[in-house]
Amino acid sequence: MISFSKFFKENQLSQVAALLLLLLLLAIGGVPGYLTGKWQWKQPAPVTTLNKLKQIRNTGLAVSGWQTIEQGEQQIGEHKWSLQVMKKEGSQSQAILLLLPQNGPMDQPEVEWTDVNGWGRSRWGKWDIAQSRSAEFTVKPPAKLPSNAITKVEARFFRAATPQQTFAVLQWYAMPNGGNPSPFHWFLADQLAQWRKQRTPWVGVSILIPIEPLGQIETSWPLAQSIGETVQATLMVSAL
Repeated sequence: MISFSKFFKENQLSQVAALLLLLLLLAIGGVPGYLTGKWQWKQPAPVTTLNKLKQIRNTGLAVSGWQTIEQGEQQIGEHKWSLQVMKKEGSQSQAILLLLPQNGPMDQPEVEWTDVNGWGRSRWGKWDIAQSRSAEFTVKPPAKLPSNAITKVEARFFRAATPQQTFAVLQWYAMPNGGNPSPFHWFLADQLAQWRKQRTPWVGVSILIPIEPLGQIETSWPLAQSIGETVQATLMVSAL
């Protein structure tokens, strides 16, 4: 068993390592800007797929194996998301796909999961979270992409109960080389990309799968994993 003192010591070391990496990235990015007078955070490299990302808000995402029943813009917090109600082909399974694509070169992920929680409470009157855990799945990019390496995605997976419906919820920020629910993970990836005069585009993904009232989310994990893999792969091909 790991002692609390050892746990906190290891946690502090990881935080210090992340901070040192951040300072190094800022230093690497800042020195050329200081010498040339062109500050990178004022003149970031363009997001090459920005037009494709913006289109998601209007049309949603074509998810293989799923039929879109309804799609439209949905105000969640301070941003407009794409809300897409889908039905699995040849099945009665349904899901709600919420997508928040990057909207500009200075746009970055921040409090999207808090916004979704607030939207759930305002829409259904209650949004009680339970059975929360981290989840992982992998995606093999289609052959048309330059790399065929397996892509790893880390996500949040939890149950959200409302008076009308209970959902299994899967959330992460989709990026070209994977996904993670932490905005800080995207920030580090984007800093590394900017060092190479590139950017790391992102899309906030929140998948809501209806389950039995106050049911166990583990029973819906195979379906959630399947949708997650398809959504990530589709975004990598069409928008990221």
